[in-house]
Amino acid sequence: MSVVGFDFGFQSCYVAVARAGGIETVANEYSDRSTPACISFGPKNRSIGAAAKSQVISNAKNTLQGFKRFHGRAYTDPFVQAEKPGLAYEIVELPTGSAGIKVVYLEEEKCFTTEQVTAMQLTKLKETAESALKKPVVDCVVAVPSFFTDAERRSVVDATQIAGLNCLRLINETTAVALAYGIYKQDLPAPEEKPRIVVFVDMGHSAYQVSVCAFNKGKLKVLATSFDPTLGGRKFDDVLVSYFVEEFGKKYKLEIKSKIRPLLRLAQECEKLKKLMSANASQLPLNIECFMNDIDVSGSMNRGHFEEMCDSLLSRVEPPLRSVLEQAKLKKEDIYAVEIVGGATRIPAVKERIMRFFGKEVSTTLNADEAVARGCALQCAILSPAFKVREFSITDLVPYPISLKWNSPAEEGLSDCEVFPKNHAAPFSKVLTFYRKDSFNLDAYYSAPKELPYPDPSLGQFHIQKVIPQADGSSSKVKVKVRVNIHGIFSVSSASLVEIHKTEDGEEPMETDQVTKEEEKMQVDQEEPKLEENQQAQAETKTNPDEMETSQPGAKDKKTDQPPQAKKAKVKTSTVDLPIEHYPPWQIGRDMLNLFVENEGKMIMQDKLEKERIDAKNAVEEYVYEMRDKLSGIYEKFVSEDDRNSFILKLEDTENWLYEDGEDQLKQVYIDKLNDLKKLGNPIQIRNQEYEERPKAFEELGKQIQLYLKVVNAYKNKEEAYDHLDPADMEKMEKSINEAMEWLNNKMNLQMKQDPTADPIVKTKDIQGKAKELINLCNPIVTKPKPKVEPPKEEQSSEQNGPVDGNTNSQGPQGAEPKPDAAAAEAEKKLPEMDIE
Repeated sequence: MSVVGFDFGFQSCYVAVARAGGIETVANEYSDRSTPACISFGPKNRSIGAAAKSQVISNAKNTLQGFKRFHGRAYTDPFVQAEKPGLAYEIVELPTGSAGIKVVYLEEEKCFTTEQVTAMQLTKLKETAESALKKPVVDCVVAVPSFFTDAERRSVVDATQIAGLNCLRLINETTAVALAYGIYKQDLPAPEEKPRIVVFVDMGHSAYQVSVCAFNKGKLKVLATSFDPTLGGRKFDDVLVSYFVEEFGKKYKLEIKSKIRPLLRLAQECEKLKKLMSANASQLPLNIECFMNDIDVSGSMNRGHFEEMCDSLLSRVEPPLRSVLEQAKLKKEDIYAVEIVGGATRIPAVKERIMRFFGKEVSTTLNADEAVARGCALQCAILSPAFKVREFSITDLVPYPISLKWNSPAEEGLSDCEVFPKNHAAPFSKVLTFYRKDSFNLDAYYSAPKELPYPDPSLGQFHIQKVIPQADGSSSKVKVKVRVNIHGIFSVSSASLVEIHKTEDGEEPMETDQVTKEEEKMQVDQEEPKLEENQQAQAETKTNPDEMETSQPGAKDKKTDQPPQAKKAKVKTSTVDLPIEHYPPWQIGRDMLNLFVENEGKMIMQDKLEKERIDAKNAVEEYVYEMRDKLSGIYEKFVSEDDRNSFILKLEDTENWLYEDGEDQLKQVYIDKLNDLKKLGNPIQIRNQEYEERPKAFEELGKQIQLYLKVVNAYKNKEEAYDHLDPADMEKMEKSINEAMEWLNNKMNLQMKQDPTADPIVKTKDIQGKAKELINLCNPIVTKPKPKVEPPKEEQSSEQNGPVDGNTNSQGPQGAEPKPDAAAAEAEKKLPEMDIE
């Protein structure tokens, strides 16, 4: 079973796997641990990762980058519209209203959803993990920004399904970093002691996130998070791009903004310059050859000037830091350490602002690029039954407050209630009680739309069906369980109708929704103390997320505990599960999802077929170059001049064909072409191979003949070592040796007369066969053991007594020298006793 963590970033992705030796970040086929989040579409196939990155300029309109932030967003979304002008590829509105991406693939215009594009990237990361683990990958944990809303999270989960992955958890990036930090710490305070407070600052290429976490031994609790979803490394790149666009416009009279390719080239160079400035304070040059209209451009920049230009961006570093401390009600003195991760935290000015705010040195104990992926792999190992991991519970939080609203029959209007306040623990479930006579709707929404980096606060509508009144016509009690699951996605997970079979006098037939609200508050109070216990249960019971989620809230306890609080009367009740229909604002339908899975499978197959075709073409080209080189070198004496000239001519024709008519042929055409060439080339290769291997084989056969001849001569001289051998066997052996010697001399003479350009008279395998035949006949005769001579019994027992521990058997060891099998049997008999001791 695979245990894999994916850090799917805006610019680059990392894959971490759990192995017996621990967590390891794996490299892709280019031996690089970072895989660019980039997909390029061509006339025959897709390129993903590093191969696509090389096509950003040459195939700009069909090469996708920065698609991570389009998840769950409509085409009209302000964020999508703001991003659109800076993109080389085309964003279009899909029939569902969501943002899609239009490209030319297989020479046809195609539109892909963001989920499909992300699934392609995940497929590549999955392949990287599979090649490292040498087994299929299904279970995984994927990191998402902590500010992702419900719609964005649902969209990422759909993408994992399209890629054929089973996402055990969508984990917040800062939470993954905290897990990677905390699980290895041996000196954390005990559970009953004051926790260690650590702030994690993550500034990547596109976003800035801060979280403050409390650590105890075996426990991590996220206290608060804050973020700036648009502040990242690319904003600093944009400052440089704008500066040089203006400078080159004045200096070289170039209108760069209207041309996407020069802009992309400039962006790449500015990113390199930014990284260089992080390490050097001196003036640094920027040079681009043939930038535009065949003009070479050059400029320069130093760190001081760059920081002045970025002042407005740097001023945005502090507010999220202040916000997390205020939310968690902490002072700067309470902070034990400030851990920084993410590529943009390497900018000296960013690091300096963080240090100045906290008044302490920042800590860089974690790998700034790989910490998120490592945290994901650790979370996957915790959730997977395949690995035993140190007990470590993780309590995340709800980043935005979530409320429900409904039509109230009592108040004749809309009622609402905040179910999960901001920074409420997650995953978590609550049970709400309603009094209804028929089906009703619950509308879920984020109750603080100003805090959202997303235009639509709605989480969807939940329709509770088949609600019927009690037998006496009064309202039925409906228990609704709401939860924020392990992915951070809100849902109404179940609803049940409480049927009252026996009532007592004095019971009120109906209650208003005001009571509902009071009950909700009571239930919140009930659940809060249980959280830690539930979280520990989560760490201990390493099951799949659904089971874990169900067991966590203790919903069964609520159902049994609740009625006595709500009603004083003792009644006999039974519960009936009610069907729930969910209408989320953005969700791919099951049929559409299956279609996307099928399409992804077809595209993977198309990529595979194209790779095989290219490999077959390359094999022909490689053979042409190799043979042409060797025909004038090591193969020269094994082929006649006429044959060599005609073969070289054929090789040159094939080379010309490859770059003309053979540029784009079917795989089978290349295979046939290679086979035609090999019909001419293989005999030459075989002659060369035989020429090199044959002398050694002749030598080996000669050695065997000499060895057995010595034995025959020793036997004839009546040497003691061989006087026990059978005369008939020795006669047979001598005859065989003479035959082999005659065969060897004959073949050697014939072969010496043979021209090297002709096929050999005798092949290496024939000589090896002859040697084997001789060995098979002679070896049993030569190795025949001498008959044993039994010594007197007294001597035997006296020899026996010493070495064997009290063993009175007096016959085994004497035969140990001539009979090794007996000694082995004796040793085997003793093994169990030794093991027991």
